[in-house]
Amino acid sequence: ASEEAELRLAMAEGEEARGDDSNKEAQQAAQALERVTDHVEELELDENKVHKAIAALAQAEKATREAQRQREKELAAVKINAEDVGVIASEFCLDKKVAERKLREMNGDLEATLKALLE
Repeated sequence: ASEEAELRLAMAEGEEARGDDSNKEAQQAAQALERVTDHVEELELDENKVHKAIAALAQAEKATREAQRQREKELAAVKINAEDVGVIASEFCLDKKVAERKLREMNGDLEATLKALLE
């Protein structure tokens, strides 16, 4: 009878030991799941940051295009003399369109354009 009691005691201790092992395994599984969850949350945060950055870049690009369009509109409104364009083009060996652009950028002032091109 005492052998049976010892055997039962040993089996009970073995089950407890296995219970501890399964408890450790459960804890390790929970920790692994937590790491995976943290990683997924970090990826979601990174994805949100990327979307915000793309939106900001798109907005900045739109603003830049609008500013360029407005600048072109202002330059087109500048009155220039065709003879001045010819002088600039011939003196600096420039295409007439480039000479016209430089003259417009200097508000149609031939002298200022010539000085700017010399610098």
